[in-house]
Amino acid sequence: MVVASVVLAFLVILMSGTAGMFTPKITLFTYFDNAEGLRSGQPVDLQGVPVGNVTAVKVVPDKPLSPVRVEMKINKDYAALIRKNSRATVTTAGPLGEAFVDIETPPPSVEPVQPPVADRAVLMSENAPGLEDVVRSSQTTLVNLDKLVKRLDRIVSEVESGNGTLHNVVYDPALINKANALLNQIQDLVADVSNGKGTIGKFFADETFYHKANDAIDKLDRIADDLNNGKGSAGKFLKDEALYANATQTIAKANKLMDDINAGKGAIGMVAKDEEFARKLHNTVDKLSRIADQLEAGQGTAGKFLKDPSVYNNTDQMLVETRTLIKAIRENPKKYLEIHFRVF
Repeated sequence: MVVASVVLAFLVILMSGTAGMFTPKITLFTYFDNAEGLRSGQPVDLQGVPVGNVTAVKVVPDKPLSPVRVEMKINKDYAALIRKNSRATVTTAGPLGEAFVDIETPPPSVEPVQPPVADRAVLMSENAPGLEDVVRSSQTTLVNLDKLVKRLDRIVSEVESGNGTLHNVVYDPALINKANALLNQIQDLVADVSNGKGTIGKFFADETFYHKANDAIDKLDRIADDLNNGKGSAGKFLKDEALYANATQTIAKANKLMDDINAGKGAIGMVAKDEEFARKLHNTVDKLSRIADQLEAGQGTAGKFLKDPSVYNNTDQMLVETRTLIKAIRENPKKYLEIHFRVF
């Protein structure tokens, strides 16, 4: 009986634990604000894999916000997989299952990799939503759903009593007749299209359009073949190597010209880079501007010629007198063109 009792105790320990009795273990602690039904002997999972057991669940007064201290024994073979940023959560196996501790480590893409925990380290904790929280959230949803149903009921009552636009949409026979008439017109339109009537009907039913489209596609294919074969102006532009060489030479010459201009070579380079020439050009423009101002003000001979009205009047009078003289000569040329000879 003593041997049977020892064997039974050993089997109970093996069935309740995740490792053998003599397997090396480390001790870890974590703190929760609520045990959520967690008891000693419950399993501890790492990423869903059993790695240890809960050895003690106590309430400690030195942590008022998280007074529940949970002590866990973890198989030392899995200690290297538990990091300092790992988090312990009390969860349940299904809605009505027993509570256990689940340890999860954030992936490297979320948080940097931390070193493994040491013996008697304290893990951070997270409280998973319990059954009461789920029921509380579902109660809020049910209340909102009840309000929505009541509103729908009022809307249906309003429609049935003949109030609102929706009642007219549902019960107005004129609207139904208009909808039927519209459907009939749509059916007639579809029938005309099927019979090849109208522009759209010819578009779908006339075979000549298909032939024209096919001919257009054939022409585009021939044009593409000519371009690939280097025929025509566009084909030569794409395939002629001499044109490419000429374009390359032109670009090279343009680049050399720009380099010469930037270096101040040549007439254009001197215009662009010579500061003395720029000053002379600036002085010339200033002088021309002053001359234009003097002309505008009527100063000098040219200014008076442009602005003095007497010059215009005298010129106009001279032209009138000249026209009068020419007219008189044409009418009586002998009077003005007589030549007198005298012999001494």
